Amino acid sequence: MAGKSIGESYNRAMAIDPGEILRQALSLPPEARAALADSLLDSIDSERDEQVEEKWREEIKGRIVELESGAVQTTRWPEVRARLIDRSKG
Repeated sequence: MAGKSIGESYNRAMAIDPGEILRQALSLPPEARAALADSLLDSIDSERDEQVEEKWREEIKGRIVELESGAVQTTRWPEVRARLIDRSKG
């Protein structure tokens, strides 16, 4: 940002159409969209509870171990979605 003030950069960024940003984001592969969504949510999360973050890290590590050991199996999203739809009808 050499030569530009913070205000100039902010105004330039705000001139970008949010609809265009969304269109471009939706064209990303699912993994990239998930990473982008995570980054956006992090950007508005003003307070972090480090104990909660550590618990989540522990949970994630445990789930990875379960997956890699074969103790649990994954289920593809279309199947999960179909189950949820069936449940909501009953």
